Amino acid sequence: MNTVADVVVCGAGIVGSAAAYHLAVRQRVGRVIIVDEREPLTLTSDKGTHGYRNWWPGPDDTMLRFVSRSIDLLEESARECGNAFRMNRRGYLFATADAEELERMRARATQVSAVGMGLLREHTDFATYEPHPAEGFEDQPAGADLLIGEAARRAFPYLVDRTAGALHIRRAGTLNGVDLGALFLKQAIANGATFVRDRVVGFEISNGAMRGVRLASGDVIDTPRIVLAAGPAVHEVGEMLGVSIPVSHELHAKLTLRDTARAVPRDAPFVIWNDPLTIDGRALPGGAHLRPVDLTRGDELYLIWTYETDTRPYEWPPRFAAHHAEILVRGCAAMIPAMQQYVGGGARGLLDGGFYCKTRENRPLIGRLDVDGAFICAALSGFGIMSAHAAGELVSLHVAERALPDYAAAFAPQRYDDASYVARITAWGAGAGQL
Repeated sequence: MNTVADVVVCGAGIVGSAAAYHLAVRQRVGRVIIVDEREPLTLTSDKGTHGYRNWWPGPDDTMLRFVSRSIDLLEESARECGNAFRMNRRGYLFATADAEELERMRARATQVSAVGMGLLREHTDFATYEPHPAEGFEDQPAGADLLIGEAARRAFPYLVDRTAGALHIRRAGTLNGVDLGALFLKQAIANGATFVRDRVVGFEISNGAMRGVRLASGDVIDTPRIVLAAGPAVHEVGEMLGVSIPVSHELHAKLTLRDTARAVPRDAPFVIWNDPLTIDGRALPGGAHLRPVDLTRGDELYLIWTYETDTRPYEWPPRFAAHHAEILVRGCAAMIPAMQQYVGGGARGLLDGGFYCKTRENRPLIGRLDVDGAFICAALSGFGIMSAHAAGELVSLHVAERALPDYAAAFAPQRYDDASYVARITAWGAGAGQL
């Protein structure tokens, strides 16, 4: 059976859902069809920690401007729906016990403040600091607060006593990414979009231009335009199109652990320990972090620690090392001593996660591909939830041939054709922007 669409979005994760929303609702593209072999938002979009931040230490202000635009759109959507996806401004909290690391945190915050994050405020006295609210995002300070010594320990008494200081990023927090994605889909469908549960198996191309999408069911969707938003499987879909997608994959795990003893306050920020740790004789980098999350019991924590970044082939379902859960618990117990009571019980939590789909400089791929009518919106590794709104907007502007924001060229696939750009990003490293 043949159906007809003005554009087909391949993938119904958070990015594909955002693209469909912007195409159907904001750009008023007539017939939008979203195709995915899975139920929406069930591959990687529901596996992350669902934080957002305007904290992007460089190497320039491109990602800060892009994600700040996305936060603007998130706040706009939250107001429209009565904050149905529970966006808050609890912030991100980077803590350290190392005086030298505290100085590095100050230097990084000064840099990011200068390019648009907002004012950096320093506190040696808790009385000058404005604590964050448990819920909501309105009427809150932007920028960041650097709390030093006793001010940090008083503001966040659950941190280890030797904490030297903490940097509280204020235009940041968490939200329910699945509810956000469901909102995108609901509004897209209300404006004429259609979801088709099927698998893309090929494309019909004539004279270098898109003509249709072939599905596993045998159906064909006649369309002049497609958007590849297949998450970590985007390289496979690109191969069907005859286009090489320049991405690699990292496996990242998250532990969901019940905090029955309330070791972490339920209104705590997204807390990150910047200092390296040694566990069972193994030296591990800084970055153990956690956040409270309200799931079925209302006492859960998400724990994550990006200490393994080796690239590996994408596979589904992913497989995780048996000891990973316990390492996460022990890493977080080093910064929050009350969590020591859970050491040895990491296996009682739920370990899941998914693949980060990354470009070499860890910036997304959003724009036109070499096949006429084909577009991509992918490689949002580690920042998919927070940047999906702006990513969906940007790819919809490409599809609808509207004016583009000034950061659009930084995410276009054609950027790798510029030898000088490739030379610059070699020095940046793949960890840019990743916690």
